[in-house]
Amino acid sequence: MFPIRDHNPSGRKPFVTFALIAINAVVFVAYWSSLTNEAQLGQFFHAWGLVPAKLSQGQGGVTLLTSMFLHGGWMHILGNMLFLWIFGDNLEDEMGHGGFFLFYLLSGLAAAFAQVAMDPFSPVPMVGASGAIAGVMGGYLLLFPKARVDVLFIFVIFFRIFAIPAWIVLSVWFGVQVFSGLSVPGEMGGVAYWAHAGGFAGGLVLALAALLRRGGKAYWQRTKGHPQNPPAAYKLSTSSIPRVRRR
Repeated sequence: MFPIRDHNPSGRKPFVTFALIAINAVVFVAYWSSLTNEAQLGQFFHAWGLVPAKLSQGQGGVTLLTSMFLHGGWMHILGNMLFLWIFGDNLEDEMGHGGFFLFYLLSGLAAAFAQVAMDPFSPVPMVGASGAIAGVMGGYLLLFPKARVDVLFIFVIFFRIFAIPAWIVLSVWFGVQVFSGLSVPGEMGGVAYWAHAGGFAGGLVLALAALLRRGGKAYWQRTKGHPQNPPAAYKLSTSSIPRVRRR
């Protein structure tokens, strides 16, 4: 299942969201095209990715920032940028350009510290914008829990798009991260589940300021969790592939 878009249009151009996507893309293409083998790529990630064991020893502080703009492959960056595209514009609309940029970075830091706290001696570099984007998802859950999100379900040859409330999509995603973090050993998983969970929780807490500025409880009573702008309508809402019934 893949979230592909939401029904929550923003009221102004999300310049910071666009810029973050562009920076991530440029950085990825720059090193992915110049590092020709896995050994070089591994050395690069070890130097600029976040290595919990090094950070626990007081080394590599700059990697708290640089690791947010590195990705391990095409699917990694495409997936992250899709999620940032879906959820980032609305938070930027609510927080303003500068406020959203600070929120994004702080969410990324919360994700990094959560991963280090849960696996402080890991020698494996952590790379990716996933933690910061998880924070964006946490903030989105707090401000727009009833916004509809179109999710593409793929089951063998069955394709269908369902519009699901954001609180279901994001709560399930968060639950999967926590469950996976508890059940998959850090050295075997290959995914920084605790960074995802920590970034999500950090985003929830950081977004409280935006909620309170808009009246807190009064904001919830006014919007009832729905977007303030009229929801977007899309022509393509179901699969065009015909269903074949069993005889």
